Amino acid sequence: MKVGFIGLGTMGSGMAMNILKGGFDMVVHDINRDAAGPYIEEGATWADTPREVAEGTQVVFSSLPGPPEVESVALNSDSGLLAGVTEGKVYFDLSTNSPTLIRRVHQVFSEKGAHVLDAPVSGGPAGAQSGRLAIWVGGDKAIYEQYKHVLDAFGDKPFYVGEIGTGSIAKLVHNCSGYIVQTALAETFTMGIKAGVDPLTLWQAVRHGALGRRGVFDGLPNQFLPGEFDPPDFALRLARKDVTLAVGVGREYDVPMRLAHMTLEEMTEAMNRGWDGRDSRVAMLLQEERAGVEVKVAREQIRQVIDNENG
Repeated sequence: MKVGFIGLGTMGSGMAMNILKGGFDMVVHDINRDAAGPYIEEGATWADTPREVAEGTQVVFSSLPGPPEVESVALNSDSGLLAGVTEGKVYFDLSTNSPTLIRRVHQVFSEKGAHVLDAPVSGGPAGAQSGRLAIWVGGDKAIYEQYKHVLDAFGDKPFYVGEIGTGSIAKLVHNCSGYIVQTALAETFTMGIKAGVDPLTLWQAVRHGALGRRGVFDGLPNQFLPGEFDPPDFALRLARKDVTLAVGVGREYDVPMRLAHMTLEEMTEAMNRGWDGRDSRVAMLLQEERAGVEVKVAREQIRQVIDNENG
């Protein structure tokens, strides 16, 4: 099988090399011709345009900066992939992309009998080099399974999410959650440091607490996913007290606490609903109401997933 790869930058360089080392014949393209040197030395073939990549391969991967680049590479009528794909050929976009755009690319390619899947990755440049990458795939499941052995060459955690666009949605949920947490940590750490705790000591202390001992998403199966907030693990009124105290310290030391104030407002609204004795996560129901979405997963399904992951 010949594999095409477009975009040999920060993330793409490592992924493309791992595919090449996996024993696949490869055709490569990048906006910077010099970036292809190491791959050509290892036996890859250079293509002048994305169109030539599509013409010379069965499956193409792209790793690009964002939606404008993906649109140009995929849909340019003269030099893009669309001009070179034929029936049965496959295109995986590994970029962090717009779900709306990848769905449009999918529709246009399907008119020629070609397949498109979105497959954004997570693991950073180090993961791209080492192959320790999550790959979230949206699109035809049969095509995903057919080409999973190629995904396995550059990522250790490929995961089929659902229909086209869902891989991109999972990536955006993951990344946006991380940056929100990052912003919150900046806020609370500056409060703690300005109030008198040494930064290194503070980090050493908090990383051994309940939050520090588990991943960001590990607590969701306890209350939020099943939608069960009774009996409480930790009551809302107690959690609100903690946030109130933290906001008070911020005020005392003139530290802006925007996210903490927003959190306190959420908790106060939940208290006013009469939820003070329910689990503190019950305030998450307020956002469900605003979004018009009910989050409800059977505990048995959650247990099955956890059991499967634990082997």
